[in-house]
Amino acid sequence: MSELAEILQSRGARLALKIAGVVVALGLVATAGWLWMRTQESRGQAALAGAAEAVQQSEGPQATAETRQKAIGLLQAVLAEHGRSTAATQAAYQLGNLQYQAGDYAAARAAYEIALAKGATGSLRTLSATGVGYTWEAEKNFANAVTAYDAAARGLGAKQFFFEEALLDLARAQALAGKPAEARATYERLLKDAPETRRAEDIRSRIAALDPAAK
Repeated sequence: MSELAEILQSRGARLALKIAGVVVALGLVATAGWLWMRTQESRGQAALAGAAEAVQQSEGPQATAETRQKAIGLLQAVLAEHGRSTAATQAAYQLGNLQYQAGDYAAARAAYEIALAKGATGSLRTLSATGVGYTWEAEKNFANAVTAYDAAARGLGAKQFFFEEALLDLARAQALAGKPAEARATYERLLKDAPETRRAEDIRSRIAALDPAAK
């Protein structure tokens, strides 16, 4: 019995050592993966920071098509080379803005949608979703603009920063899409949910303009 016990104990010890080795190996793999992700994130942020000056110059009053195209190229490089970093989301949004300014609305829309697909949150989500609406509105596709602005406004509370702007965009697109009743309802919702808005007089003027009898 003692010999059998020794064998079992020996086998148990070897098994324990194997299990411990696997746990250590998995821990090393997890640590290596975490370090790799941190490195990639740092590189992505550095690349975005490197593009910041060109982006700023391309948005100024003295911006030229050449400076804008340079900034666009740098942001596209951030997306291509650091697509898994959080910098890619910000890069996609900025890219959409520059392409919108260049009049390339389809490309701008694609960039905004990349920002959303990469999980943009908070203000960046709202701005990217609104950007999609702007591109449709610029192309006079008001039905799609309504859909985009509605998505941008969805979930926003009356106290949130972009609430008023989002509903104004939505109501404007609804009116342009030939849906005055829906536009009126959106304007009235804004007055109800944000009664202290400084735009109240302007909003009431827009509501009055929707009334066929007033035309």
